Amino acid sequence: MKYIRTPRPKRPKSRIPFRLNLLFFFVFVLFALLVGQLAYLQIINGSSFSEVVNSSSSTTVEGTVPRGMIYDSEGRVMVSNKANKAITYTKNVSVTSAQMEKVATVLATYINADTSSLTKRQELDYYLANKQNLKRVNKQLTKAQLKLGATKLYKLELKAAKKIMPSLSSKQKTAAAIYYKMNSASEFSTVYLKETGVTSTEVAQVGEHLSSMPGVNLGTDWTNSYPNGKSMLSIIGSVSTSKQGLPEDSLSAYLTEGYSRNDRVGTSYLQKQYEDVLKGSKSQTKVTVNSNNSVTSAVQQYAGSAGENLNLTLDSKFQGQVADIVKKYYQSAVSSGAASLSDGAYAVVMNPSTGAVLAMTGYKHNFKKNTITENALGTINQTFVMGSVVKPAMVLGALEDGVITTSNSSLPDVPIYLKGTPVKKSWYNIGAYSSLTADHALEISSNIYMMRLAMREGNAKYEANSYLTMDNDIFSKMRRHFGEFGLGIKTGIDLPGEVTGLEGATHNSYGALAVGSALDLSYGNYDAYTTMQLADYVSTVANDGYRMRPYLVQSITDSSKSSKSKSVLSTTQPEVLGKIGATQADVNLVKQGMWMTVHGSDSNRTVSALNDLNPGVAAKSGTAQTFAHSDPTDSSSPLVETTTISLVAFAPAKNPQIAVALVIPNLTSTSGAWNTSMAHDIIESYYKLHNVKEDSGYSSSQATING
Repeated sequence: MKYIRTPRPKRPKSRIPFRLNLLFFFVFVLFALLVGQLAYLQIINGSSFSEVVNSSSSTTVEGTVPRGMIYDSEGRVMVSNKANKAITYTKNVSVTSAQMEKVATVLATYINADTSSLTKRQELDYYLANKQNLKRVNKQLTKAQLKLGATKLYKLELKAAKKIMPSLSSKQKTAAAIYYKMNSASEFSTVYLKETGVTSTEVAQVGEHLSSMPGVNLGTDWTNSYPNGKSMLSIIGSVSTSKQGLPEDSLSAYLTEGYSRNDRVGTSYLQKQYEDVLKGSKSQTKVTVNSNNSVTSAVQQYAGSAGENLNLTLDSKFQGQVADIVKKYYQSAVSSGAASLSDGAYAVVMNPSTGAVLAMTGYKHNFKKNTITENALGTINQTFVMGSVVKPAMVLGALEDGVITTSNSSLPDVPIYLKGTPVKKSWYNIGAYSSLTADHALEISSNIYMMRLAMREGNAKYEANSYLTMDNDIFSKMRRHFGEFGLGIKTGIDLPGEVTGLEGATHNSYGALAVGSALDLSYGNYDAYTTMQLADYVSTVANDGYRMRPYLVQSITDSSKSSKSKSVLSTTQPEVLGKIGATQADVNLVKQGMWMTVHGSDSNRTVSALNDLNPGVAAKSGTAQTFAHSDPTDSSSPLVETTTISLVAFAPAKNPQIAVALVIPNLTSTSGAWNTSMAHDIIESYYKLHNVKEDSGYSSSQATING
């Protein structure tokens, strides 16, 4: 039997070893790469990466310095600096809210803090900064809510915290107030946690525990003090507190200049105008921080420099006397009821030769309380229709244009009758004078004379009881002349907030030239000016036609402690802003007219109340018909007619040392003659204070100022 062998079936080759081999191969490659990277890090670049790990960065931290001081013209200290103990905090880089909460809580055990302005939101922020409190709050939220972005999540946490947060104790509220200041600081900025009322006990306790409160330190806060009282505060202005910091309306500009949000800055008057001078240069400390955000060193690179000092043109003693005089007579007007609708009273005294302001003061009427408060800034930001005080400018403009001359200035003093308009006349009886010369017209304050000058300036065609026609440029012509004296334009005084004048309309509602208003403008009963403009104007007359820029700061000196060693950094030089086009003879004629208002022989002269002053003065008073709301607190109440009184003067008349301007608007009665009384006492006060010698040849009946 033949044996047949059956072949065995072939087994399929297994693929498992191949897969394992492939896996081992990839593991080997990755391991080799890892070993290579480790070799690269540790062997080839080990030292470089070690330097990175141990590297540090540095930044500069700035510190406060005292502001510059302010002196009056006699060297009296008006504003100095007072050093106060303070608790400060310098915010480290990447400091956490939890770390700040811990420091605030510890610090609250050593100091008291003002919590009167603490808000509910600030309490909640402090509460959530604590890690344990945050955990409790997050338990109130869903998993989905916890996965939201940081901003949305924090809003939910605040809402939840509001429901479960217990009432804070007084110490916790103190800590919350401290935490708010710390949290508001930017990295490496230093803020005051407490700068007023810091006691010696608080200083000792904080100083003893500084190591347990990172960022907290003892420092000095500088505040203004007023060793000679605050009588000039309304001119000097104010400085913001560290709590107020930078004003919101100019925040961006200050931040661009390198200020911090909590920096003190001048907010008004001279403190604001001369902020760059008074602020000084902050100290600078180089702070080094390691990779763990810990401060490793702090080296002062610059100790800082106190602000520079201002030396004013104002004599604080004279300034105080002028303020008292204005207050006295205005209070009299208020008490009598004549000032029930009056906005206030304002006065300026200048040196006409230089423009130096010797005194400026004002009082604003609080209608609700019927009290008056100081408002010196009203001399540059309040405008009023001033009345006849502008007549010397009108005459000089006419002389400049040649419509009258010094040898031929006589015009008829006959009322002007226009169709559809009440008669245009002067304050005295019609027919009292047939004609007037320019100086005589100033002496008795003739409205008719000024209107006739305007008619000549405008080439008017006048026929009684008919419509008047004038050149279309009559307003611009008169305003150009007034502007030569500074009326209606900014004077350029070194104070913020100055305004221009207010001009009345040149055309009526039908589009026709307002010729009647042009006549009113000629005698000061139309456009409105500031008291400072009025002072600049009368100074220009006193200074023979040269208009000077008013200024308050005479010089700037360095901050040396010794007054003898202080060096003058800059001095204000008198600046001529313009020269009127009139001749010296023209100016002399107008000066003569202003002298005659005080010392002339006509019984209708308007400022005879000043004729007992020796040396004699030249002046011009003003009365304007104005309007005020019957209820000053309600702008919708009906308008009623009032009277604004003003006065300009220069003294002594022959060699002027001062120019005076004042105004009291919207009186219901002028029986008190408050403008002439104010001017008299101001000039008399200056004479006495500066020992101005009497003129031995002076007589109140003297007929001329010239020669």
